[in-house]
Amino acid sequence: MLFDFMIKLFRIIAFLEGLSYLLLLFIAMPIKYIHEDAFYVKLLGMPHGILFLLYIVFIFFLRFSNGRIKLHFFKCIIASVVPFGTLYLDRKLFRHI
Repeated sequence: MLFDFMIKLFRIIAFLEGLSYLLLLFIAMPIKYIHEDAFYVKLLGMPHGILFLLYIVFIFFLRFSNGRIKLHFFKCIIASVVPFGTLYLDRKLFRHI
């Protein structure tokens, strides 16, 4: 019961972390360097950082709670820094748990 709740919460955090990363990479950074306006990077940077830390904490917690996640631990860590990685991971790994 608690594990199912943690997986659902993790999937939400992973989606939001991936979305914030994509917004930073493909919207905020081009605006910063093309228009020399860092407002959007500052606006999206802090929420993305918090979501990233939550993602990492959840992965470490879930690693000890589930064997399948333990097997794919490094894949989960790598997915947090690759664009579209968390979305791919959700589709391939967490829908089956």
